[in-house]
Amino acid sequence: MPNASTRPKRGRRNRRLPREDPARNELVSRSLESAQQCLFNQDYGTAFVHYLLVLNLAPVLKDFASESFRFTLFKWADELDSLGRIQDLFDCYEQALELFPTDEVIINSMGEHLFRMGFRDEAAGHFHKALKLKPDYPEAKENFYRVANWLVERWHFLMLNDRRRNHKYQQAIQKAVEGGCNTVLDIGTGTGILGMCAKKAGAAEVYACELSKTMYELACEVVTANGMNGRIKILHMKSLEMEVPKDIPKRVSLVVTETVDAGLFGEGIIESLIHAWNHLLLPPQPNPLPPSQTGRVIPAGATVFGMAVQCLEIRRHHRLCVSEVGGLATAAAGELHSPVSCSSEDDSTEPYTTERLSRLPGGYTPLTEPFNALDIDFNNVQELEGLCSREVSRVRLPVTGEGLLDALAVWFQLHLDQESSLSTGPKEDTCWEQAIYPVQTPHNFPLRPGDELIVEISCRDAYLRLCSVAVARDGQEYRLDDCLDPDKPRNNPGPSGNPNPSLNAEAELCSALACLGTEQSSGPRDYTMLECAEMALLNNQPYHDSFHRVMPLTDPPSGPMDPGPDPFYVLDVSEGFSVLSLIAASQGQVKAYSSVEKAQHQAVLRRLARANGVPEEALEFWLNQVEDEQAVLQRPSREKLWSAIILDCVETCGLVRQKLMEKATLARCLLEDGGQIFPERIVLYGMLVESDTLLLESAVQGQEPTLGFNIAPFINQFTVPVHVFLDLSTLQCRHLSDSVELFILDLMNTNANYTNRDVKVQASASGRVTAVPFWYQIHLNEEISVSTFNQDSHWKQAAVVLHQPLAVREGDWVQLAVTLQKSSISISASIEEEAGETGTVDSVRESAQ
Repeated sequence: MPNASTRPKRGRRNRRLPREDPARNELVSRSLESAQQCLFNQDYGTAFVHYLLVLNLAPVLKDFASESFRFTLFKWADELDSLGRIQDLFDCYEQALELFPTDEVIINSMGEHLFRMGFRDEAAGHFHKALKLKPDYPEAKENFYRVANWLVERWHFLMLNDRRRNHKYQQAIQKAVEGGCNTVLDIGTGTGILGMCAKKAGAAEVYACELSKTMYELACEVVTANGMNGRIKILHMKSLEMEVPKDIPKRVSLVVTETVDAGLFGEGIIESLIHAWNHLLLPPQPNPLPPSQTGRVIPAGATVFGMAVQCLEIRRHHRLCVSEVGGLATAAAGELHSPVSCSSEDDSTEPYTTERLSRLPGGYTPLTEPFNALDIDFNNVQELEGLCSREVSRVRLPVTGEGLLDALAVWFQLHLDQESSLSTGPKEDTCWEQAIYPVQTPHNFPLRPGDELIVEISCRDAYLRLCSVAVARDGQEYRLDDCLDPDKPRNNPGPSGNPNPSLNAEAELCSALACLGTEQSSGPRDYTMLECAEMALLNNQPYHDSFHRVMPLTDPPSGPMDPGPDPFYVLDVSEGFSVLSLIAASQGQVKAYSSVEKAQHQAVLRRLARANGVPEEALEFWLNQVEDEQAVLQRPSREKLWSAIILDCVETCGLVRQKLMEKATLARCLLEDGGQIFPERIVLYGMLVESDTLLLESAVQGQEPTLGFNIAPFINQFTVPVHVFLDLSTLQCRHLSDSVELFILDLMNTNANYTNRDVKVQASASGRVTAVPFWYQIHLNEEISVSTFNQDSHWKQAAVVLHQPLAVREGDWVQLAVTLQKSSISISASIEEEAGETGTVDSVRESAQ
């Protein structure tokens, strides 16, 4: 036992408490008072400086002042952002994080600023750190999911799950390595799978480069996990910046890459291969030199195919299709089209967009047979270098089907080597979408069998460009940018040109006018550009007609607005281009304010107003009068409140708009007695489905599709449990239940809202529940509503995906626990009868904006 008589050891003397410093205390007290006064006066910059002084001198006050300090920081950061003082903004955040290094709110907020400025990798790091500090922090979770969509695009999952594609690449690489190509460079390595294929095949040296910091770090983790750390050198850089011997010791004998997009050249493969041939690859040499002393590329080349199609879904996203919306004639709007065009008149446009033709609502109709648009040899550097200087080629395509010309659909066959190839065609089971070159003509042009469609093919700025320019009919050419339907007369007279006696008088007149249009062109066409989603919105007639029916109606004035009675004051705060304010202004005694910001778009609304007899003073542009664009929801004047406020509630992608309920709360405070918010409520509907497609698009399904390589755990960190921009009508899935009401958002009555709701839904068939797609019924008032799930809708649908499929039998009751946090919806699902048979889904909206 211890010796009780042993004297206790002399302990360390207690440290003296620091002396009170009256001068310091006085400075802290005065600075704190000044900070609070500056905050009251909205002098956020000075308040921030005072708070910094207080908290550095008196850290004990951190808990007391943290909320006020955060508020001040965020307000001051917003001011600095608006002034373009970006370095000062980040300096403030660095100072704040020195004081509060583990404050998840400040860390998340800095991530939001980084994301808005394009620093996606850095933003992801901040969101991830905030989540580590507080895993249930909803804003950080939403932001991380949003940035994950940018950092690891959804096609990565589909591509890695495409075992056929992966296996063909592996075979081509193995054949090349076994044939003597023993030094390999993987350009744009992504997860590193192609580089690992080369190493597994026996390559002596393997190098890989990746520009994305996130994908570079992921590739390093994957390579290490597969036992190849140190055997594959991964460089965080663009291949165009690589040099020999600075980055790799010598030229390689094989380059492998898949830096191609749906339009083949959109990810810069031409530029990167030209650089590789000139600086990184051994030169191509004719036999009999051994393969180890010559260079080659996988894929070896490609053949591009195209086809003219009719497709209403493409048409309504790229040009105006309706002559009237919400009681307004649209002719005066002028020529409107999307920013997707091969026109040489505007370099700001993209030449193509992408779609999966097999999943377009309403389908498509081929108007021509597929044609060969281009052949390219990636192993011929002279051909690559001369591609952009090739003369524009013209092809004449026999029209085989009848319909309106809406687009050229383009796909390609990627030749990995002489024996093996991959096709991205619309009828193939492929992870690829097709490139869509929409026809941007001022009028619909019907084709019929016997016509010839004339297409120009070029490669400018390393983009493949296909442009439908004319139609040959009965010996005459009609330019698509000038002609109406040649089978219909035009009213305006013109010279006859060189008539063909076989043409009827109407076609002859059109031909002459077409010649006049081509020979005496007055210059580029004048048009207004709308985003694809804005164009689809404008073409949504049922939506606008529903608003026309619920707007405040008055007897239309005979002249200018009657200065007597007070008009209805209507504010439309819709995002982007919207004609709802003009529909309101057309009702009569209404003063409507639009939140349309772009001058070009305002000009379109003014033209429409004049053409539809809307008095000039009945429509104004709110953002021209509001100093702070962030504070759009304000009173129309000191004496007035709004009669109606129109809120944009659902994003085109299928999610509830960010901070919708906060905006609705503010809007209610700005309404006069009897005022109305449109819409007044939103009802969320969903159903249970089984869809392998959604699983393949959300996560890598084990090691089998990735050739046995361990990739899934690493890339699946970026799995986002919500899928947006879905077309539920064409999604490959089995419906396992009827639709059911999941949640209600009441924008007019705060007391009617709730945050949690349990919903029971009965399985109508046996299967595996893999997802819960959802959509909205938007109630403008008690009688009139519009759905985001119909063929005319400009909205898409969204779906939440279970982490593990939930097995159900017909007749089972599935309980869905629905939770709404701000504008984010989460759902958990379980079967009541069978304990332990549960699945969970988390639906989150994107919010880092």
